Amino acid sequence: MPKANETVLEIDLGALTHNFNYLKSKLQSNTKFLAVVKAFAYGSDSIEIAKHLELLKVDYLAVAYTKEGVLLRDAGITTPILVLHPQPINFETIIERCLEPSIYNAKVLKEFIEVAEEQKQKDYPVHIKFNTGLNRLGFWESDVDHIVSKLKTTTSIIAKSIFSHLAASEDLNEVEFTNRQIESFKTTAKTFEDKLDYQPWLHLCNTSGVINYPKAHLDMVRCGIGLYGFGNSADEDKSLKPIASLKSVISQIHKIEKGETVGYNRAYTAKGSEKTATIPIGHADGIGRQYGNEKGYVFIDGKKAPIIGNVCMDMVMVNVTNIDCSEGDEVIIFDATNKASDLAESANTISYEIITAISQRVKRRFSN
Repeated sequence: MPKANETVLEIDLGALTHNFNYLKSKLQSNTKFLAVVKAFAYGSDSIEIAKHLELLKVDYLAVAYTKEGVLLRDAGITTPILVLHPQPINFETIIERCLEPSIYNAKVLKEFIEVAEEQKQKDYPVHIKFNTGLNRLGFWESDVDHIVSKLKTTTSIIAKSIFSHLAASEDLNEVEFTNRQIESFKTTAKTFEDKLDYQPWLHLCNTSGVINYPKAHLDMVRCGIGLYGFGNSADEDKSLKPIASLKSVISQIHKIEKGETVGYNRAYTAKGSEKTATIPIGHADGIGRQYGNEKGYVFIDGKKAPIIGNVCMDMVMVNVTNIDCSEGDEVIIFDATNKASDLAESANTISYEIITAISQRVKRRFSN
């Protein structure tokens, strides 16, 4: 791509293809692939990502909220879409837009059946979520009889799948816990299936589950962060390609003397004659205040320039005293070489947080 002349998020669809094919290579040929495109496809662009994944013949997509699914339907996406955290107020919209809800407790089950019956639906696909240890959303194994009784007293819905979510599949210190989750899910699934006259799909694995627990791939896997280039381990990161590069430019260079301060609250004081560069990206764009005061950094001419002072809403200032640079030069916040995961670590956070925080006001640019 040409060098940046404004703040831009460059998205490499070729890298997305690579990551999709790499993760698919871990699966049996009959294992379905669900791609998670919630949160604007992890901060990139959910519509363009979903369209590309459709070209790659992905089996399912998943979003967190109904509004995200509607956005994809409005863009012409026809692939089945699982809504992971639907709210009852949106159930009519879910049916209208052919979205498929996760059903995670008795209240949600009851209310969705009521809406489906009012809408005169037959065998509308829903996905029953069980809690196996994450303790976030989901039925317990003891709820199986209640769920099955509800399913058998209506023709409006059908359990397309039953699923759960691994809590620590990336942490090899938690293998015992994860194995208990896997066995708990399999036990619950068998109990559930034995009480039905059909067999729902089973899915449990996230990206780290795909990589670390092949025995748990089951009928389908759900991959999010891996598609975007992060594998939750240094070894797997080598096999994946970050799809997003966040770039900007130097708006202005200042020369300051010892004792002069930079930015709000005079948070940085020059230690001598120094040179600073102001860059048009700030906490409104996703670079939070935690990256200020020399915790975070950018790259200019291949050299690391620490962020000094407090991050502003629309700008950051960096120390370029030892960097030969000019106004208008390109700035790399993160890319395939200088990874978002490394920048996130500098502020004691994770890649998910920084990439999903990139504001929608930042221009997106795509390549293949």
